[in-house]
Amino acid sequence: MFEPPAARLLPDGRRLHLQQGPIDLVVEATGPADAVEAAYRAAMARFDGLLAELCDELALLRSPVRAISPVPAGPVARRMHEAVAPFAAEIFITPMAAVAGAVAQEILGVMVAAAPLSRAYVNNGGDIALHLAPGEQFRIGLVERPDRPSLFATASIAASDPVRGIATSGYPGRSFSRGIAEAVTVLAATAAMADAAATVIANAVDLPGHPAIERLPANAIQADSDLGALLVTRHVGRLSEAEIETALAAGLRRAQALQGAGLIVAAAMHLQGVSRTLATPMIVQEEPKRRPARA
Repeated sequence: MFEPPAARLLPDGRRLHLQQGPIDLVVEATGPADAVEAAYRAAMARFDGLLAELCDELALLRSPVRAISPVPAGPVARRMHEAVAPFAAEIFITPMAAVAGAVAQEILGVMVAAAPLSRAYVNNGGDIALHLAPGEQFRIGLVERPDRPSLFATASIAASDPVRGIATSGYPGRSFSRGIAEAVTVLAATAAMADAAATVIANAVDLPGHPAIERLPANAIQADSDLGALLVTRHVGRLSEAEIETALAAGLRRAQALQGAGLIVAAAMHLQGVSRTLATPMIVQEEPKRRPARA
């Protein structure tokens, strides 16, 4: 059993921290003081019991989605299922690939419904659901690696842009990856879709069979992993420039296909000092596109 949910204002007095079990949210709303207070109350009320809802359907959420798969009952679980469904015919994917984004989206939804806010976000470990009233903007840094948060680019999102979700995936992150990207950041219409698509694109940045890549079965690292015995990346040794280009090109092709299908708006990826972005004016690289490869 998990400890009861915890809620507190962070020292800046502006942001709300919600935590229970593996869910760790940082929430910020902007608007009149009474509206922000109402939004935070709504967020805390919805957060209480959300983890239990997901646990009630955990077996289904850890199962790969197929054409005949049952649709989960809970609203967050359904959102997870719907986000991964477009990929299910081609690859092994479970609703857990969209859990962080779907949770962030749920909490943001009740906040916006509770009060008129000019801007709000819910950040679930780097997967962000975003609300922007007309005329508002949001700027976010894109990290080279989730475990070493130095920036290689920034994304600027305006209220008029079709982006309300941002997610990052990569093998050094808190979730397993089958690819070798250190970070793949996706901008999409919803946080759940950004989360699922970031997983898919990060898996595509790969060099199958390369001897410098160490992989282990997911369930050998975490017994209850939804990936079962599928191999996940644990370490990537030094790669040549040509190998880095090959891996990133595979990820970029996958991102372009998802963009063409209308599933994502933009994407950026990073591997051993080299970054590539799916062409969009929203993402601006702050460093040269090519840097020396590193181990």
